[in-house]
Amino acid sequence: MVALAHSSPSATRLRAVDDFLSEAYADLVKHDDRLRDNAVEVRFDRGVAHLTGDVADAEELRLVRQLVGRLDGVLAVWSRVRVGGRQPIVLDLGCGPAKQYPDNLGFDLRVAPGVHAQADLSRSLPVADNSVDVIFTVHILEHLIDFLVLVDECHRVLRPGGVLHVMSPWWQHVNAVADPTHVRLLDVQTIKGICQRPPGTPRWYPLHAGCDGASIFADLTPLGVDDPEPAASHMARFFD
Repeated sequence: MVALAHSSPSATRLRAVDDFLSEAYADLVKHDDRLRDNAVEVRFDRGVAHLTGDVADAEELRLVRQLVGRLDGVLAVWSRVRVGGRQPIVLDLGCGPAKQYPDNLGFDLRVAPGVHAQADLSRSLPVADNSVDVIFTVHILEHLIDFLVLVDECHRVLRPGGVLHVMSPWWQHVNAVADPTHVRLLDVQTIKGICQRPPGTPRWYPLHAGCDGASIFADLTPLGVDDPEPAASHMARFFD
């Protein structure tokens, strides 16, 4: 399993993997009628698929995400796609001056270029319930002693079908311990724990999870109170 990788790939290999994924997706579009006429652009960067463009509805976006995520070597599927002509509302938490996409709404404890609002990520987010389409937490969870507070807040503010993107240092890589402000160690199995919390707590469905030997990645979508648990076969795709 990719989660058991013990060394991070070289830059040369990462570029080669991106080239492979670009060719594989082009071939998929050529042979799968469900993708042939779609207006989604897919760019691969170090194993992360970046989706932009337009879809008619949420179901079309779900299908594209699913098919891209099945390609061998994809670590995460990050999306900023317009649905039915509506620009998605995307939060970039703890972004500092380096947001994942320029138009994201930046939240950070400190003022910096691109930060729209100051927010203590260890507390409640100043955002309304069910009002956000996508949230990025890139190199954030490892800085929080109790990151479940933030994860629960993301669950609250995401719309049904919204996606939380997680990226953090893998616990066995030197980056996890080299920064003295890191207070938590994370593994892909940590994401499994987030998705299998006790009844009565916010629940998540893992769209994707992986590790490249340096970082862990996860794409999570919130489950409603009456939604079924993820199937064991689906969980086994990502977790031990």
